[in-house]
Amino acid sequence: MAFLSDALARVKPSATIAVASKARELKAAGRDVISLGAGEPDFDTPDNIKEAAVRAIWEGKTKYTNVDGIPELKEAICRKFKRENGLDYKPAQAFVAPGGKKIIFNAMMATLNPGDEVVIPAPYWVSYPDIVLLAGGQPVFAEAGIESKFKLSPETLEAAITPKTKWLIFNHPSNPTGAAYSRAELKALTDVLMRHPHVWVLTDDMYEHLVYDDFEFTTPAQVEPGLYGRTLTMNGVSKAYAMTGWRIGYCAGPEPLIKAMTKLQSQTTSNPTSISQWASVEALNGPQDFLKSRAQSFKERRDLVVSMLNQAKGIQCPTPEGAFYVYPSCAGLIGKRTQTGKVLGNDEDVVTALLEEEGVAVVHGAAFGLSPYFRISYATSKEELEESCRRIQRFCGNLE
Repeated sequence: MAFLSDALARVKPSATIAVASKARELKAAGRDVISLGAGEPDFDTPDNIKEAAVRAIWEGKTKYTNVDGIPELKEAICRKFKRENGLDYKPAQAFVAPGGKKIIFNAMMATLNPGDEVVIPAPYWVSYPDIVLLAGGQPVFAEAGIESKFKLSPETLEAAITPKTKWLIFNHPSNPTGAAYSRAELKALTDVLMRHPHVWVLTDDMYEHLVYDDFEFTTPAQVEPGLYGRTLTMNGVSKAYAMTGWRIGYCAGPEPLIKAMTKLQSQTTSNPTSISQWASVEALNGPQDFLKSRAQSFKERRDLVVSMLNQAKGIQCPTPEGAFYVYPSCAGLIGKRTQTGKVLGNDEDVVTALLEEEGVAVVHGAAFGLSPYFRISYATSKEELEESCRRIQRFCGNLE
């Protein structure tokens, strides 16, 4: 339509949200569909967090707050970064937004000018490039394929950086692959960044607590203190605390950047929801022991899914270190014909046929910038995972 903005034309709808919506529509129409598209824990928000929210309502904590978050939450954020990441921040360096996505949006809108480049390792979370484009920047993709276990190499990072590079957006454990970087692997990347002092780092640590097999999580500014002054360290309560609908993301970084992001938020959403903020205070300050038991449940699901997918004809599925996703290759399916006569030309054809013929909804790899793969979220019950993997095995076995 002629009256819509050029900026809107630069972005696409979220593919992961589209898959979840399509699965819901088919279910509503009576189809037997298992949706493995959503990046959302199936656990409930812990009771102590829900009780803190109810208490906040009864105590009348339902008014506008500071644009960048209540002091109590900003103090809890600073304690969290010190306790878990060895990073020292003052409350003036902390920032709260209505979801992690809004932090990325604020940071990009507050800093990017036309022609500025943002390096994004591929495969990537679907929203990174579109937010950069919306802010007037240019995404530059640094590919990390299955041969490197979906991890960015120092050489690839070095090659992607130019004089126009303003940011690196770095996410680990990764959505969509679950890949996580050891301290040594991170150090190799931060060594590259230390040679390029004009490049800032936005590190998305949303899946920090979802790591397996004794993996130890570290974050870039922790591994290389020299990056502290140009790193925005981002996290949130959605994944670890099963609080996706509460819409709270948080970050900490250099004070001038935080002030710029606050200015922007004052003219867009204003403050995050007051009740969700009080619930998040309890999430960060309260008991943390349940995190390990939930991570153990996710590990068991990961092992189940990886094992069953690797028994499917034409599928290759690496074992990820974290998050609750796998990113299997479907290269062995391309060119084959389904029982209904459709030839699979790419990963989008694969996931479309899988949904139509077996009722399993997953997201195609092209949405994350690397084909031919697809993403499965294993944040659902073992029973559903077993059944969906059986259907995938059957689908692959019936291809000609």
